[in-house]
Amino acid sequence: IPKKENKAGANMIDGKLADRLPLQILLAEDNAINQKLAVLTFEKMGYCVDVANNGFEALHAVQQKVYDIIFMDMQMPEMNGLDATRQIRKLANGTTIPVIALTGNAFSEDKMRCFDAGMSDFLTKPFNIKTLFETLLKWLSQASR
Repeated sequence: IPKKENKAGANMIDGKLADRLPLQILLAEDNAINQKLAVLTFEKMGYCVDVANNGFEALHAVQQKVYDIIFMDMQMPEMNGLDATRQIRKLANGTTIPVIALTGNAFSEDKMRCFDAGMSDFLTKPFNIKTLFETLLKWLSQASR
């Protein structure tokens, strides 16, 4: 998922971010290669993330644990990210969690489908570590208000 970035973006983010901003992160992604790349990107920031292979697993994870933020692929087997987000929003602990769409679909209709399903933001794949970092800060600063 991540794309190469310039050194300026890499320098502002180090492996100690998780120490300064501890988070419980859920990644819902069905593609093994995308999972590995996303997990490595989070690990570069010092995070250990939980991974769900589809929407059902994501929904189950949110029922079992409190997350600070969820990164959700739109298109997954069994239950897609849109349906999973709708179900998560019905849970008592799922109403305020930022759910960030991860998708290769960058059309405005896709963004609207994500927002209509209750997703909070939208990242197109491939993304870079700087964009991911900025998204984390954006949503966590809003949650702390």
